[in-house]
Amino acid sequence: MSKTSTVSSPKGRCAADADGAGTLNERLDRLHDRLLESVPTVDRIACALYDTAEDRLKTFINSTRAGDAIAGYEFKLADSVSLSRLAKSGEFRVIDDIPAVIGADSAHSAWLLSKGYRSSFTAPMYDNGSFNGLIFFNSTAPAVFSTAVQRDLSLYANLINMTISSELAAVRAISAAAQIARDFADLRDFETGAHLERVARYARIIAKAVAPIHHLSDEFVEHVYLFAPLHDIGKIGIADKILLKPGKLDPDERRIMESHVFKGRDIIARILGDFGLSHLPDSRVMANIVECHHQFLDGTGYPCRPQGVEVPIEARIVMVADIFDALTTRRPYKQPWTIERACAELDLMVNAGKLDADCVAAITLHAAEMGAIGELYHDLAA
Repeated sequence: MSKTSTVSSPKGRCAADADGAGTLNERLDRLHDRLLESVPTVDRIACALYDTAEDRLKTFINSTRAGDAIAGYEFKLADSVSLSRLAKSGEFRVIDDIPAVIGADSAHSAWLLSKGYRSSFTAPMYDNGSFNGLIFFNSTAPAVFSTAVQRDLSLYANLINMTISSELAAVRAISAAAQIARDFADLRDFETGAHLERVARYARIIAKAVAPIHHLSDEFVEHVYLFAPLHDIGKIGIADKILLKPGKLDPDERRIMESHVFKGRDIIARILGDFGLSHLPDSRVMANIVECHHQFLDGTGYPCRPQGVEVPIEARIVMVADIFDALTTRRPYKQPWTIERACAELDLMVNAGKLDADCVAAITLHAAEMGAIGELYHDLAA
């Protein structure tokens, strides 16, 4: 007979820190190795992050020893009564016989059943008291998660929670420092909060779409989303007379404007150094977005003239997201274009060898979703 039970989650409990080197996914793999020494029947550990603004759970990192991992999956938390209850209560959930309790009524449930998982242990994650996501432990054997095993896994869940929260806090610290710098510089241009939010969410859609093509992890996709708002941080070092000039820039002004990518690179390096975060595995992703998001695939653009695959995929993603936003929003010199017209223009740039075809195709494929983001995060003056 199947059983679903809950026990209190020790939110305040401490555990030893995880191995600090490598990406979060690599650290989770090593932690899984250690867990298997004491609980050899745990075939999968997976973490999903919670997006508060859109009430969505998103696959993030995983260590899967039985079958292929599910990737690029998200769903509204409100659509799951049991998981919503966990998020609010802070309890654990144990399922002893998954096929007897869960139907194949969602992509995730269908995937669990297709991979032969029989039992599960689910723990909520918190960051400063706010719900931050879920950790799933799964086994292909039934009724694995006894009370004794639950005690062991609660410690591992706390360790995973602290590791993820620590890294995300570091990213938020960088973003906060960048925002303070913008505020002090009174940066106007088009760097509104809505613009930055749109570009980040557009970039995430594109990154998810091209992830299977370029073998990108969910962790990489999430970092593109988190780092995209920093893309033009270097503009805080550009004088208003150039930044806000209504007409065409002359050659000298153009060179100064283009220098914002180097200024941005230096600002990011300084922030990383000041916060002691230069060791972050994905700091290179952040730097590439800031420095290379104006670099076209045909070698034009700026700053360094790399071509084709030499342009980092994260920079290609953010460039397409940024151009799409520029085309579809009102600017002092133009009215907003329709999504159809913007996609046609992006296709022309693909044909000219300037933009990544897969990134542009992602916009066309997800046009409705892109449009919804544009409407939800519109500029107040628009």
